[in-house]
Amino acid sequence: MFAAVAEQKVEAGNTEAITGTVERVTYHNPQNGYTIARVNVRGYEDLTTVVGSFAQLQPGQTMRFWGFWKEHPQYGSQFVASGHEETRPATLNGLEKYLGSGLIKGVGPVTAKRIVAHFGLETLEVIETQGNRLREVPGVGSYRVELIIKAWDEQKAIKEVMLFLQSHQVNTTHAVKIFKTYGDEAIQKVQSNPYQLAQDIWGIGFRTADQIAQNLGVAVDSEERLQAGLIYALQSATEDGHCYLPLPEMILQATELLQIGEFPDIHERLKAAARSLVRGEQIKAERITDTEVACWSPSLWQCEVALARTLGAAGEFLVSTERVEAWLGRYTTQTQIQLSAEQHQAVCMAAGQRVMILTGGPGTGKTTVTRVIVALWKAMGRTVLLASPTGRAAQRLAEVTGQEAKTIHRLLEFDPRTMGFKRNADNPLPCDAVVIDESSMIDLVLGHNLMKAIPPTAQILFVGDQDQLPSVGPGNVLGDLVRTPKIPKVRLQQVFRQAAQSRIVTNAHRINRGEMPELSASGTDCLFLEADEPTTIVARIQEAIVTLLPSLGFTPHGDAQVLCPMNRGIVGANHLNSVLQETLNPQTNQKQVERGKRHFRSGDRVIQLRNNYDLGVFNGDLGTIRDIDLEEQKLQVQFFEKTVDYDFADLGELSLAYAISVHRSQGSEYPVGIIPMHTQHFPMLSRNLLYTGLTRAKKLAILVGTRKAIRIAVQQVKDMQRYTRLSERLLNQ
Repeated sequence: MFAAVAEQKVEAGNTEAITGTVERVTYHNPQNGYTIARVNVRGYEDLTTVVGSFAQLQPGQTMRFWGFWKEHPQYGSQFVASGHEETRPATLNGLEKYLGSGLIKGVGPVTAKRIVAHFGLETLEVIETQGNRLREVPGVGSYRVELIIKAWDEQKAIKEVMLFLQSHQVNTTHAVKIFKTYGDEAIQKVQSNPYQLAQDIWGIGFRTADQIAQNLGVAVDSEERLQAGLIYALQSATEDGHCYLPLPEMILQATELLQIGEFPDIHERLKAAARSLVRGEQIKAERITDTEVACWSPSLWQCEVALARTLGAAGEFLVSTERVEAWLGRYTTQTQIQLSAEQHQAVCMAAGQRVMILTGGPGTGKTTVTRVIVALWKAMGRTVLLASPTGRAAQRLAEVTGQEAKTIHRLLEFDPRTMGFKRNADNPLPCDAVVIDESSMIDLVLGHNLMKAIPPTAQILFVGDQDQLPSVGPGNVLGDLVRTPKIPKVRLQQVFRQAAQSRIVTNAHRINRGEMPELSASGTDCLFLEADEPTTIVARIQEAIVTLLPSLGFTPHGDAQVLCPMNRGIVGANHLNSVLQETLNPQTNQKQVERGKRHFRSGDRVIQLRNNYDLGVFNGDLGTIRDIDLEEQKLQVQFFEKTVDYDFADLGELSLAYAISVHRSQGSEYPVGIIPMHTQHFPMLSRNLLYTGLTRAKKLAILVGTRKAIRIAVQQVKDMQRYTRLSERLLNQ
């Protein structure tokens, strides 16, 4: 398991070798493994800087490095490692650091110190061959002993996987996930089909799998690689919201992805590979016209066909218009609600339609209409269920209707054991009517699962703002339904007087009309802080959070949410997260865990990056880190409705959330929304992005940046048309 220890630097031709204990890792790039570490090398008074490519180094590991010395013009002498192997720690201090580094679940610094104090230099031999003797250590109970023995055995098995993958540029986090997914078959699975990694393991993309494949000898123009590229092109399209790709576009994207454009007849070979995938039912080909073929993931094709069939079967209910009007008159008198003509039309339409859409911008009274429709349905003797894609949106829906509302996933009762919803066509929801709020967030897959769980006789009201950004996932369900004449809809456009007093509301509607928002630095709930340079924008955001918000009665850590057009760049979410973490939650005495460039600390605000049905958390869920257990290697996050424990190996699913993209903010409201606007964001600047970001702010919106960037966003009406066929299918029902 360990190599023999070399106690001093030795020479081997032009290559030298040093052995030492890793004191700290100052930099690690998980993408390419490039690492800078400070190592305590025997015979050297000062720590030695070692640079090289490593899967991952842990403080406390004793390593033997091969390489050469180099004088860096700024940082001085460095040892550039071209090879390395782990060796058995040679000192008691080294053993303590090694065991307490987080390498073995169940052993943190305190437990490591106790174990090494008891067994001395024989510690590792005892753990490996006589694990039960750990019970001799004071303070180490039977449960922890079993945990350590199991973890040590897993480490031995994982090390084989690590050694195999290390030469293929796979970092430790990914290697652990590969082992968790495939177990003892990990190496065999990787060797037989490395491209399967990208499909089976979240966090391992096509490029990583492709690098492994090529290192294993897969030819760059092999049939296996061509097919994998086509499948990945389809998967990438779903990340951009598309449900399918036209055949020529899929081939073009695969060609660019695989970088094989110079190969002769490559397009024909890719077409042949696509035909093989169709025959193997890995791709669904659908002829749209005589000359156009759509290429689908089979599951998405089935979802869209089924959703269109379900919605297309909707019709009308026979209701007494006179009775509805009479009830509405009594209700509005009792509640002192005054409905506009379009609001009145929406309520009356909802009484008799199986499926209906209610859409409109801020301040147009969607909430009031929803409340009245729910009351009407109840008066008609209907059992009504309420749901929304996010927990916070469900809470708002419950508050305005006075009835329990759930997230759609909770409503459908997701079962992690079967990885499916308990509520479906065979076990439908117990209801006569359903209200779905924030419907613009619903993607194709969720829309399909929702509709098949609603009884065929139940009424459905979709509520949402069609001018917001579409769903993060594939499809544009609300937009497609709005464009379909077959689905009844009411669009509220009148802004009520009370809402019109809000500059947030009036500016949102100005933006939607293609007009510049009214910008001022004070005296309004929609502020503009002008700053020309990206670094100045960052500084103005910090100043606003730390100084301005408290002066206006807001809490910096709890009330402010930065909403960025992009993740990249100086004023992107990634960089702002690092800056704001140091501003709002600097490293003091709280626990911290490092993952590459990211640091997670107790008290940090975080966001979930993918649907994790095992843990019951979903893409876009916001939470706060409550605890970090270095012994158990777990991180605990408090989300809106629950507390979730993450294994350190799964931290790639989390990101800091002091700043998030506007896209990820959908369905949420924040007391204060801060939106950086700079021409650096040009690729993403658009009218509906600015509109969506602005309408996420409930009490105060702050735009920080340049008027030019705001003007560009207002003027750019980007075509949000995605490759979907839901509207066409509905028209043909």
